[in-house]
Amino acid sequence: MAIVKPQDILVGIDPVQDFAPALAWATDEARRRVRGLRLVVAVPPEHDTQHVDDAPRYMAQRLEAARLLRTAVEWVAEREPEVRAGSAVLDGFPAGVLVGLSKGADMAVLGSRRLGRFAEFLSAGSVALPVTARAHCPVVVVPARETREEDLAEPEGAPVPHLVAGVDGSESARVALGLAFEEAALRGCELRVVAVWQRPVFSPRTRESGFRSEFRMLGEVTDSWARKYPEVRIVREVLAGSPVEVLADVAEDASALLVGRRGSGGYGGMRMGSVTYGLLHRARCPVITVPPTPASTRDAPTTRSGTGSD
Repeated sequence: MAIVKPQDILVGIDPVQDFAPALAWATDEARRRVRGLRLVVAVPPEHDTQHVDDAPRYMAQRLEAARLLRTAVEWVAEREPEVRAGSAVLDGFPAGVLVGLSKGADMAVLGSRRLGRFAEFLSAGSVALPVTARAHCPVVVVPARETREEDLAEPEGAPVPHLVAGVDGSESARVALGLAFEEAALRGCELRVVAVWQRPVFSPRTRESGFRSEFRMLGEVTDSWARKYPEVRIVREVLAGSPVEVLADVAEDASALLVGRRGSGGYGGMRMGSVTYGLLHRARCPVITVPPTPASTRDAPTTRSGTGSD
């Protein structure tokens, strides 16, 4: 699995969908971070059966993968000539291959087929969900959309969109917030830090007291990062409602939405299939999920624990 050089941006290319939205995002990020790209197509191995010769299918997929990667590398060179892009066709099931490669990557970028929840869960080609849940680096899922070539450009003088970070006081959210500040500094854009308050079913706490607690938590988790990135303009917000609905709505026109992943996945300590799962299906902007790995906490400023929603 040494195919990914340290600090490369890993891009999973799906042979059955348009690679342009995800590859455009990854290429622009590589330019901002002065990183290389590693484009990968994983081809499932031959089926071990005595009744069907699977070799023709396997060889045809490898040939098509190699052709697609040549096209993608040329596409990167035309968009950003200074970005180094390498490629590889690897044997294995896509999700497992990409999770393994994520150990040496700066981040992983994937496209989303926009399947329904049930269809995506059962699809053999489903990659975004398992990679997001298990990757060792931040994972960016770029939604599929009707995209024209000119829409993929970053025109000079155009308004710089904002970033949104969902936080809940947890350690995983703090790590994600660090990447959010770093991204906002690289892009020169505003960062909206959002906490979502939900009234507990059995609790005497009022909306006013709940909001006060969330605003206090926002100050605690953002102050140290703000000192490290004084050039970033911050907007702190506490909103009421469902985290999936609120964060997806706030990030409607954002460059990206960032959330932390605790353990095997989830926002606010929830498992994959709840808020993080919902955002991957609902959000219209790229969703960046940040794992709580030691590598992700490099240079993290010290801060007090917030009042998380555990």
